[in-house]
Amino acid sequence: MHDTLQVTKPARAEGPARTQTAPRLASPAGKPKRRSRLWLALLLAVLIAGGGAAAWHFARASTSPTHVPTVAVTKGDLEASLTAVGALQPKNYVDVGAQVSGQLQSLHVTYGSEVKKGDLLAEIDPTVFSAKVASEQAQLRILQAQIAEQKAQLALAQSQNGRNQRLYKQNAVSQDVLQTGEANEAVARAQIAALQAQLEQAQSTLDGDLANLQYTKIYAPIDGTVVSISAQQGQTLNANQSAPVILRIADLNTMTVWAQVAEADIVKVKTDMPVHFSTLGMSDRQWTGIVRQILPTPEVINDVILYDVLIDVANPDHALMTQMSAQVFFVLGEAKNALLIPVAALEPVTAIAGDTQAGTPYKVKVRTATGIVTREIRVGLSDRANAAVIAGLAEGDMVVLPTASATAQTASRTQPPARLGF
Repeated sequence: MHDTLQVTKPARAEGPARTQTAPRLASPAGKPKRRSRLWLALLLAVLIAGGGAAAWHFARASTSPTHVPTVAVTKGDLEASLTAVGALQPKNYVDVGAQVSGQLQSLHVTYGSEVKKGDLLAEIDPTVFSAKVASEQAQLRILQAQIAEQKAQLALAQSQNGRNQRLYKQNAVSQDVLQTGEANEAVARAQIAALQAQLEQAQSTLDGDLANLQYTKIYAPIDGTVVSISAQQGQTLNANQSAPVILRIADLNTMTVWAQVAEADIVKVKTDMPVHFSTLGMSDRQWTGIVRQILPTPEVINDVILYDVLIDVANPDHALMTQMSAQVFFVLGEAKNALLIPVAALEPVTAIAGDTQAGTPYKVKVRTATGIVTREIRVGLSDRANAAVIAGLAEGDMVVLPTASATAQTASRTQPPARLGF
């Protein structure tokens, strides 16, 4: 029985021994896996820490004052102006036409001819008008002869009537003879009056024909330059309905800019306002003038209301020519030796009720030795690029300018960081 116990104990001990030692047999293979996971975790931690440091570095660099675009406050002149476009025309010009009909026999000028008042410009065939004048002059002489004849008849009738009156007092002639003599005298007087009226009518007709004959010669009405010619030599002109234009003479010593100003801006334009302009072909040259007149009736172009403003300018060298395009600047105000900053640096400020200080309030960012600060300033005149500072800044102050990159960086800093995926 003792022998049986010795045999069965080892059998019970072997079973548990196999189940307990199974994990210890696999442990040599598991140690490399735990070490690789540990290295991977350490690598990720280093990458995350490095990315955070880089992000912090770039964020700090972008907000550093040394990287902000700035511009110094400087002194200079500034002009506030209103812009318009216009076209040039001579201030004084005359369209020279024909006052009588006929063939244009000769033309004595051409384009660009300089003429003086009274110079002969053109001639119309005078044949018909000369013939009419000769006829009227002959008719006039006939009437004058008839009047002379009737005056002689009147003198005779007066003599006979006087004789009859003396004889009638002596009862030497009858009353009928006396009355006949008086009637003859009255008839002679009436005929003379009728002939005199015909003579006046003939003289009037002759004067008209003489004028028409003179109109066949066309003279310059003013000093100037021939800028256009509308008729050619040999052309037949018909003046019965309207006077045909032959040519145009213009005084190019003074030109007028016809500038078109929009309805919203015309209230800013005043007479005698200073103006300067340049032309398309001579953009490097500037002309000055003043507003002479604002025409009260607008012109409507594509439903846009435009008012014509007339500006006179001296043109002694005739550099300005008809129909040239002009870029016009109406001077609304000027600031001399003012503190200037870019308009882009201005930030609007809500006006405070009861504020009586000069200028318009704005905010600007200024770079100082300690960093960037915000200041409230006062601005007077401004143009499209710069503004004149009345108060709040000094010459040499560094004003911060907005940039597209700075705006983009500001927007990106407001976004949450993207999560890394593995």
